[in-house]
Amino acid sequence: MRICLIYDCLYPHTIGGAERWYRNLAERLRDEGHEVTYLTLRQWGRGEHPGVEGVEVVAVGPRMALYGPDGTRRILPPLVFGSGVLWHLLRHLRCFDVVHTASFPYFSLLACAALRRPGGYTLVADWPEVWSSTYWREYLGHLGWVGEAVQRLCARARQRAFCFSDLHAERLRALGLRSEPTVLRGLWAGALDRPDPQPAGSVAVFAGRLIPEKQAPALVGAVALAAASRPELRGVIYGDGPDRETVRAEIEAHGVAHLVSSPGFVDRDELEEALGQALCLVLPSRREGYGLIVVEAASMGVPSVVVAGPDNAAVELIEEGVNGFVAPSAGAEDLAAAILAVAEAGPALRQSTAAWFGAHSEELSLGHSLTQVLEVYRGPRARR
Repeated sequence: MRICLIYDCLYPHTIGGAERWYRNLAERLRDEGHEVTYLTLRQWGRGEHPGVEGVEVVAVGPRMALYGPDGTRRILPPLVFGSGVLWHLLRHLRCFDVVHTASFPYFSLLACAALRRPGGYTLVADWPEVWSSTYWREYLGHLGWVGEAVQRLCARARQRAFCFSDLHAERLRALGLRSEPTVLRGLWAGALDRPDPQPAGSVAVFAGRLIPEKQAPALVGAVALAAASRPELRGVIYGDGPDRETVRAEIEAHGVAHLVSSPGFVDRDELEEALGQALCLVLPSRREGYGLIVVEAASMGVPSVVVAGPDNAAVELIEEGVNGFVAPSAGAEDLAAAILAVAEAGPALRQSTAAWFGAHSEELSLGHSLTQVLEVYRGPRARR
């Protein structure tokens, strides 16, 4: 099949769960023998190769800063990207059997929907998240209703939809999706064998972009409080972003520079080594469409602590007391209690986390999702 993937970012030029999904998907589809085109914004130097062998990567817009100083998406890049997608598809309308796009940042999905014709390409859209009215108002203020209206318009376009959690699949149905969404559980591209965990260290690890939704600064107070009961406890916050200074300010305010560090982004090998030796992963995010880092930790037998919340789908990956704990909030007392629960559970929790991963690894694998994706790709074309 001739498949067009559409996302305005490309891993590893930008790093995130969606970026890894589309990069892995492109390479797996290529390896299956499909002809793959990847439309994105330019994120590499002119004259340089984008770095995806066997996939035609097309920059349909210039290099642009996607995020503002506060970590929120800027408005102009999605408009530019949507226009670039529209223009490219206009010139190559009959070149694709399947057009598979991210729902966000919306304008590219609207462009694909506007150009689709009966008998033409199958339109597939990923919905990692469906934002609530409350979050739209928080994100855009008094203009939140505009974003919500655009999201609803996109949901009602004729498409085959993928979600990565039950939470967002249900929200998508409520927006008026015309077909039943397919929930993909598998984004993990690593080994599927049950891991043999390393002995637990004493470090609670956070890894991700330091944006307000991730609530990384909450780990500082939690470690400070937990260390009062277990003096050996430490915390490390890996990543960078607009909340980096807030993290540093929290470390200084609590006087815990000897307990908590914030080294920024580190290379993949260093992060994997630190995570494998960690006491636990702490993901205090209040908004997650999936939570791939939880699966990554479990693949090493490392339990996770996540936070309950109406927008946090990562809780769907936690079996309480088996591969981690769900804290009631990101408050220092709640997070500290969950970290201490991991410490008190000892090696048995690492073994049950490893067993949990071994039992679910096939469902959590990228290969499993690829099978589902190809079934959706082929379905409408087979009927025609």
